[in-house]
Amino acid sequence: MKDIEAAEDISDGIKEMAGQTGYAGGVRELAAVICRQGRFGPRVGNVALWLWRGGKSVFLQDSNTIIMRTPDLVKVLTCLRSTFPGVDRVTSYGRSHTAARKSPAELRELKDAGLDRVHIGLETGSDALLAYVDKGCTSRQHIEGGRKVREAGLSLCEYVMPGLGGKKMSAEHATETARVLNEIDPAYIRLRSLYVYPPMGLWDKVQEGEFEMLTEDEVVEELGVLIEKLQVTSYLKSDHILNLLMEIEGKLPEDKQQCLDIIGRYLALPYQERLNFQLGRRAGYYGSLGDLEDSDRRQKVDEAMRRVNAGGHSTVEEAVHRLKHGFI
Repeated sequence: MKDIEAAEDISDGIKEMAGQTGYAGGVRELAAVICRQGRFGPRVGNVALWLWRGGKSVFLQDSNTIIMRTPDLVKVLTCLRSTFPGVDRVTSYGRSHTAARKSPAELRELKDAGLDRVHIGLETGSDALLAYVDKGCTSRQHIEGGRKVREAGLSLCEYVMPGLGGKKMSAEHATETARVLNEIDPAYIRLRSLYVYPPMGLWDKVQEGEFEMLTEDEVVEELGVLIEKLQVTSYLKSDHILNLLMEIEGKLPEDKQQCLDIIGRYLALPYQERLNFQLGRRAGYYGSLGDLEDSDRRQKVDEAMRRVNAGGHSTVEEAVHRLKHGFI
């Protein structure tokens, strides 16, 4: 609540400054100037950035805000809504295990106090895989928690991690994740592809050969299995830089075939074409498969592939891996 009050003071100060100086562009333009200058420190900069983006949505930070005692979180939400009445949406991260432990009445209290959406990291619906990666919950808790959030009238976004099953459990990962999502039927499903690096516990398993990572093509194939088995009314988004096919997006079931067609189109490309797209996507030249038809972009990626191959020290796949590591 002190953070909210501090944000209000800074916001009021920026608005007052815009009024006193008669800034032609108004509050949002002045906020943009403050962001560009970067000389007022991170506190002012963060609030200025929020105002520049419209100041209409708020995300409650931390990985599981709903674990707070319900009366305490209600106080925070009430304070937030009264301090910034113009906010349209308030969102929070939450865990399935926590949501499952909350009573329906508690979740409705949070909704009534001003919480609009909860983001939950499902990752997978496979109980074996959930235990393997030490997620801390079961598929039944995922379903119970997700359903409770929905029944309270809150918008629910579930995050899925393509590639998490590795080579041994890829089929189970896709099938069981679809099963759990079908039972929850969240408002949104977002894809967040697996990337493993130290000091993750999975890193040691990869180094020891116990866990075999999927190739980019295998992740796409797994994603096709998942989408094919989905029977939901969710909006699917592939909106993360680690995802190869970010153009996969649409309302299900209406746009299911469109998403599957994108996957089929990619997998139908010759191997070298797929490598070209992987490198071009990670290097920022391509945003969608259609960009392969852009001769200027294609030429730049072809040149990059020739440089990698001529170096003799790494493959295109290794170059792609280094680029993905840079995103992390």
